[in-house]
Amino acid sequence: MDLATLDLTTAHLADACIRANIPVRTATLTPVVPGTKTAGRVLPARHAGSVDIFLEAIERSQPGDVLVVDNDGRTDEACVGDLIVLEAQAAGLAGVVIWGLHRDTQDIRAIGLPVFSLGTNPTGPLSLRDRAPEALSTAEVDQWTVTSDDVVFGDDDGVLFVPASEVPVVLAKAAGIRDVERAQAERVRQGESLRGQLQFGDYLASGLTFREHLRKIGGAVEE
Repeated sequence: MDLATLDLTTAHLADACIRANIPVRTATLTPVVPGTKTAGRVLPARHAGSVDIFLEAIERSQPGDVLVVDNDGRTDEACVGDLIVLEAQAAGLAGVVIWGLHRDTQDIRAIGLPVFSLGTNPTGPLSLRDRAPEALSTAEVDQWTVTSDDVVFGDDDGVLFVPASEVPVVLAKAAGIRDVERAQAERVRQGESLRGQLQFGDYLASGLTFREHLRKIGGAVEE
């Protein structure tokens, strides 16, 4: 699954989740290379101080998966470097998402595989911890627990997790939102204000909430 090919953003997808009454599970992670996108089945791995957990996860991966690393959001150590990213790329993975930090930034940029993290730190793992029984079945990212039953999408706005069973519905709704909003943006460029398109004066006099007004006129800028 290629988010760039889909021509959708995580913002479109998040709005689509709201429309579909699906929990919006996002995390503020940044791509190492701005402008890169990723999308694929979650391949969870809980870091415990050694890269062997990542190698074991990759060993059981499928092409197109995204390695989702749980390092408890730690900012005192990096847990993923260039060798793991290179190994993930060689195995056909679509990206790496890290609830924690990475290092070897220059080399990771040269590899080109999409990598998302909380930031960088030159220090590698500081200690070896006990491995959790669920180390290869679940990952915690921010407040969310994700599994291989989830799909992760990532771009410059961050990452979003969607249950795999709900992806077709979310993609369809996201495409509709994208098309309406792009048409609205083009009309603004042509000289028609967004206020005019959304009949904002009528809204101010209506007594409705803005979302109620938008539903009434078929607008999609907010939902």
